[in-house]
Amino acid sequence: MKRKKGYFSISAVAKMFSVHQQTIRLYEKEGLINPKRSSGNTRLFSEEDVDRLEEVIYLTHKLGINLAGVEMILKLQKQIKKMQTDMNALFKKLQKELSDESEMHKQIIKEAANKISEVKKRKKVALSPENVLKNLE
Repeated sequence: MKRKKGYFSISAVAKMFSVHQQTIRLYEKEGLINPKRSSGNTRLFSEEDVDRLEEVIYLTHKLGINLAGVEMILKLQKQIKKMQTDMNALFKKLQKELSDESEMHKQIIKEAANKISEVKKRKKVALSPENVLKNLE
């Protein structure tokens, strides 16, 4: 459904979803939606409010879920979203730690390879024909 940006009145929202204004007021009373209020106490529905109302109407009218069930579904969705955010943050943190540890191991391996290379060079110099003859004299 295409909607304009901004705030909507209760009558516009009721028309948008073909529901009675009292139904919307009931959903607000039950705490399922929470539109802002103007200085004159008029309900002002934001895009987010309209999206949430659309979900509530879908659950109640299309799926036949009662208001208590809708409330539970919305709470569970909120918990799932928070858990997903927490899991994403944890994965990001662990990925950084793994990357840091990998870089540390690469550096250790590079240093060990350099030391081995130096030992090989010293051994090669010590066993060169010139040095062997020199030591025999």
